[in-house]
Amino acid sequence: MSEAYSYACKDCEGMEDCPGKVVASTEDEVWKLMELHAVIAHGEDPSSWDGDTREYLGTLIKSE
Repeated sequence: MSEAYSYACKDCEGMEDCPGKVVASTEDEVWKLMELHAVIAHGEDPSSWDGDTREYLGTLIKSE
């Protein structure tokens, strides 16, 4: 069985009501899907995320 990685938006502080979740085979793919979700669902600009924000979000990516 191949490893998968996931991110659930509800795990992010302040996003507890968001049902968005992504699952992918690599962490890089999860990051791309997280960024796309942030743009579409929350109107965020991921290029504005600073290093601390990216570090925090990285802790929310889980191995499945």
